[in-house]
Amino acid sequence: MDLYRQHILDHYKHPHHFGRLPKADISKTLFNSACGDRITMELKLGKDGKTITDIRFSGEGCAISQASASLLTDYVFGMKKTDVMKLQKETVLDMLKTELTPTRIKCALLPLEALQKCILEWEKATVV
Repeated sequence: MDLYRQHILDHYKHPHHFGRLPKADISKTLFNSACGDRITMELKLGKDGKTITDIRFSGEGCAISQASASLLTDYVFGMKKTDVMKLQKETVLDMLKTELTPTRIKCALLPLEALQKCILEWEKATVV
């Protein structure tokens, strides 16, 4: 098995930041109807309301979606929401360190989409 696929399987079998986040400030669930992947992102924000001080994901799906969520949560921990919103698909795809088919790209990007929609909804809800 090549090293890159092992990297994905390690995050799939032993995901980082997996589980529920008690008293999360923000939560968003997305479902990929094409393959059945489901991801919930939960965030806790610092007192400034701008920095991610804790993050968890839960859900089920293929190794690509789950590994992508694990890698992404590692990457954004401690990051400002504005910086998370600037993340592009290439950032996530680079973290996976392997070429993906077009079908699998949707799986890989579901966690980023959930994370960014989570923040967008929070921003809309907190605007007075």
